[in-house]
Amino acid sequence: MTTSTGEHEMGLKKILDFTRLGAIIILILHFNYYCYGAFEQWQLTTTISDRFLVNLAGLFKTPLHSKLIALLLLIISMLGTKGKKSEKISPRSIVIFLISGSTLYFFTALILDLNGPAATIASIYISVTSLGFILLLTGGTILSRYIRLRLNRDIFNELNESFPQEERLLQNEYSINLPAEYNYQGKIKRSWINIINPFRSLLVVGTPGSGKSYFVIQHIIRQHIKKGFSMLIYDFKYDDLTKIAYNTLRKSQRAYKQLPQFYVINFDDLSLSHRCNPLHPESMKDITDATESARAILLGLNREWISKQGDFFVESSINFLTAVIWFLKKYQDGRFCTLPHAIELIQLEYKRLFPVLCSETEVQVLINPFISAFENNAVEQLEGQVASAKIGLARLSSSPQLYWILSKSDFTLDINNPHAQDCRLPRQQPTKTKHLRRRTLTIHHTRHQTRQQKRPAQVQSRL
Repeated sequence: MTTSTGEHEMGLKKILDFTRLGAIIILILHFNYYCYGAFEQWQLTTTISDRFLVNLAGLFKTPLHSKLIALLLLIISMLGTKGKKSEKISPRSIVIFLISGSTLYFFTALILDLNGPAATIASIYISVTSLGFILLLTGGTILSRYIRLRLNRDIFNELNESFPQEERLLQNEYSINLPAEYNYQGKIKRSWINIINPFRSLLVVGTPGSGKSYFVIQHIIRQHIKKGFSMLIYDFKYDDLTKIAYNTLRKSQRAYKQLPQFYVINFDDLSLSHRCNPLHPESMKDITDATESARAILLGLNREWISKQGDFFVESSINFLTAVIWFLKKYQDGRFCTLPHAIELIQLEYKRLFPVLCSETEVQVLINPFISAFENNAVEQLEGQVASAKIGLARLSSSPQLYWILSKSDFTLDINNPHAQDCRLPRQQPTKTKHLRRRTLTIHHTRHQTRQQKRPAQVQSRL
């Protein structure tokens, strides 16, 4: 029958505590034996304690003899001390504790030879000897802990499993080079994480606050802008990454044969935002592009539809929105082909909406099933087909900021086009305080003019 490891540890701890208590008891008996006159004045002597001292007189042949016995028991009690792990333990502090404690502990015997009142001499002797004992206890505990940490320094075999890492800086026209440090054979060395081809996918994983943006994303932004790349940045904590991209672009203008444009989309503060129309008519070449746009919009608004693709009502809603988008694309060369116009158009009554959509021959094929349901008074079926799209898009209509940003394109989403029109960067960063105040004063007027798609000259300045 075996016992658990925890029971063994508890038993060992009790033995060590009892040994330490024995050292303290012997030291107290030592004080009683050699300062008996003072103890008698303090009325701390009894017949039983006197007989006990007589029987143990062999332990007190000399002051040094009994002190060594107490110290030996103290050393034994400290052999199993674990204590807390600490990086602040230094050999110097251990030596100071042990030397000062030994000096006070052993050389206090000279105090007993002084002439004076017994109580005074006994008080000084007991105080100084006790202080030396405490210093020896503290230094011995730290020494035991230090030895244990040195012996078990690599309990997880980290040093044996460490290996030399790449310390060379390997660069090419696409590379991302991340500076790093690593521990090899107890030494901290500098290294480089060289991502030679980042286009074969790059995954950055970490908990919030672990340093993903600081260690990886910021380096990617800086290094690729310096190498002349275009970039689409989703700045979740605006404007942390935007500042980095903007300032790096201003410093790296020579890297581009044709200086790129810098745009910002900000749904929270329209004074810092440009407009972007994801349904730009020039980006839709045929009706399949409209279908993909409708699918992306509705699946984004209704996440549960992702697992229901192919369902009758899901596909009906997508086809209905496709018909609306493609009608706006064909009507007057796409003048009103924007998501806000599509949302407003889709909210019309069926008897007014269907004749308008049927005016475009390419849309008739998509809209015919809905017209048939309407003419046959299959209202429940028609509502099931269309209502899902109308309800999802109606949630967007409550945001004037969204309407304004999506109402027109200040730029196209073809961000990789190297032949885009040249544009000078603004002299001032878009987040300067004065700049913000001037724009904030003017943005209130634009919110009332969203439908007319007007904007003051101050807000129209490029960021």
